[in-house]
Amino acid sequence: MFFKRLFSGESYKGTYLYLDTQRKYEIARTIIYFAISFGLFFAGLLTTGTRKNLLTVVAVLGMLPASKSLVSVIMFCRFKSFKEKLETDEVLSAYDMVFTSEKVNYYVSHLCVSGNCIIGYTESSKFNENAFKDHVQLYLNAERITDVTIKVFTDKKAYLNRIGSLAPSGKTDAACMKVLKQIVL
Repeated sequence: MFFKRLFSGESYKGTYLYLDTQRKYEIARTIIYFAISFGLFFAGLLTTGTRKNLLTVVAVLGMLPASKSLVSVIMFCRFKSFKEKLETDEVLSAYDMVFTSEKVNYYVSHLCVSGNCIIGYTESSKFNENAFKDHVQLYLNAERITDVTIKVFTDKKAYLNRIGSLAPSGKTDAACMKVLKQIVL
């Protein structure tokens, strides 16, 4: 385990089996946070003999980040990693992309970015592609990345055929992928 990854998984987003590995780090971090809070509470209780002390206040405040971390664990436990490794040549790609919105979470198993085209593959037959397009387009437009075509496939064969026709285009690919990684779980 990497100690740094306990507190920031940003640089690992989109890597193969990201959800499965990050889930373990989230669980470990949550256990540590709760252990610190309970440890402070019991230390104050043992030293003063009462709950009415400063360490109890610190322990209660420590429950805030612990609870926030628990919410992350719940989110990571809802999704499973895409187990198949896909060859994309030199096209920018990412695995296990969970886009969260106010109403719905969109799970894209694999995603490629090439020029003004973002294509993805999802295993869910109930995937709402139009709502997903609107959600992603909102963030891309905020970063002044416009005229992007977004297509999500539910048929793996069609997706793999489409990947074969993509060619890397350079600078805009990296900017687009950066925005996408910023808005995923």
